[in-house]
Amino acid sequence: MVRMLFAGSPNLFVARHCVRTQLNRAYVRHFSNPQKYDGLVLGAYTDHSKVTLAGTRGVSDATQSSLLQQLEVSNFKKAGDVRVLYNLGGVQQVAVVSLGEQPKSPSEAVQLEAARRATSLGIHALKKQGVKNVGVDVSVSPQGAAEGAVLAQFSFDKLKNAKDRSPEIQVGPFGEASTEWEHGEIYGTSQNLARMLMTTPGNLMTPKLFSEEVAYLLAGLENTEVIVRDEEWAARQKMNAFMAVAKGSKEPLRFLEIHYRGADEGKKPHGLVGKGVTFDSGGISIKPSNNMALMKGDMGGAATVVGALYGISKLALPVNVVACVPLCENMPDGGATKPGDVVRGMNGKSIEVVDTDAEGRLILADALYYLSSKFEPKSLIDLATLTGAMDVALGNVFAGVFTNSDVMWQQLESAGKQVSDPFWRMPLHDGYLKEMKESQVADLNNLGKGRSGGACSAAAFLKEFVAEQAEAWAHIDIAGVMDSQGTDGYHIKGMSGRPTRSLIEYLKQAV
Repeated sequence: MVRMLFAGSPNLFVARHCVRTQLNRAYVRHFSNPQKYDGLVLGAYTDHSKVTLAGTRGVSDATQSSLLQQLEVSNFKKAGDVRVLYNLGGVQQVAVVSLGEQPKSPSEAVQLEAARRATSLGIHALKKQGVKNVGVDVSVSPQGAAEGAVLAQFSFDKLKNAKDRSPEIQVGPFGEASTEWEHGEIYGTSQNLARMLMTTPGNLMTPKLFSEEVAYLLAGLENTEVIVRDEEWAARQKMNAFMAVAKGSKEPLRFLEIHYRGADEGKKPHGLVGKGVTFDSGGISIKPSNNMALMKGDMGGAATVVGALYGISKLALPVNVVACVPLCENMPDGGATKPGDVVRGMNGKSIEVVDTDAEGRLILADALYYLSSKFEPKSLIDLATLTGAMDVALGNVFAGVFTNSDVMWQQLESAGKQVSDPFWRMPLHDGYLKEMKESQVADLNNLGKGRSGGACSAAAFLKEFVAEQAEAWAHIDIAGVMDSQGTDGYHIKGMSGRPTRSLIEYLKQAV
């Protein structure tokens, strides 16, 4: 069993075993509702003021007629419109969500997103009305509907008084349960797991506590092994760049090594590395106090890697994966690394630390070299909330991808489009490394001279620590998509957990 620590978890889902008796509509004047749902979420198309239900199975002709009449007089037109109808067909509350115009030949990705968004909007509407047990229309896409239902329910309020917590609801498919529905639950659960890790306050998610939580969540899953390393081990590996970041904190560092063995032992693994700075004050180069509290989410790369591994294991994907997660705090005490100090990375290159707030690339440097040199991965992806420059460049729509492989880019782009958590390719070029090679005392600086191209220079720096044994590598800067400024459908205000589902889909397509 896997413990979920966030409210609104997918453990709330019920009604896996549906009654499959075929009902004769000529004698049914209500919804077919053997699960006894007190609320339903239905999708409807609105074409030229004409409204049609996306799915009619289990809905009597009389109920359909009543429902459509009410929608037609309620100005129900554009995609995303929601109408809640009451005491209809024997169900207390029915949320109908407009899917917009019905596409003629929709792709699977389009259907997934339509169901994902419509379901989340319907769940929000019914939750406000106090509904406890909700059935979701699965006629457009069972997987998309399940993802939307799970993602829409995320709420981190376990630290509040009980009376102030979000009410829990149970959600299941309105219709037969299916493998696609179960897969959607797993995709949504995986992102919610990443959200939970990112949202937890820094004092409750230190490197030690993060490691313990992940070991508890993943170690019991089939074919998954979690190894927790300490500072003594890191010292033996000569991970001096990683240890330099951790020096300023009283919290001991941890290095997670996670193995998922879903394929034959002889098959090369895919590698994942996640930046795990559980709180980033900037160190001696301390950040401004404004919004520093958000830096509890600076371990977003680590969180999304863990969430993805949860999903990969639950889906039993036939791949091998090795993940490395360096965990530490970046704090400014008397033992902290100082601007101007020089450290030597695991690969032997010396680094002048000109800015201690450019710490993410230091811990990633050692983790990337360790994984790429030791395990010779088929593909290697690192994820990090690395640069404010990425947020400036792409905002919160796309995560930026820097890669040395056109094929890998095409695979990532395809995966992102499939789950509507997209990527945008950024330039990976040695020209961005020029200023970082001008140190008078070391092989590299850890920061360029100016703000221009900051995300690109960070990627160029990381490339210096990827061993030749890695066949293809991609750095994904998720600083811009780290959090959502407001709730919109399945995007919930706060830490986003993106791009967990895209990682799962990438490895699913890599089979």
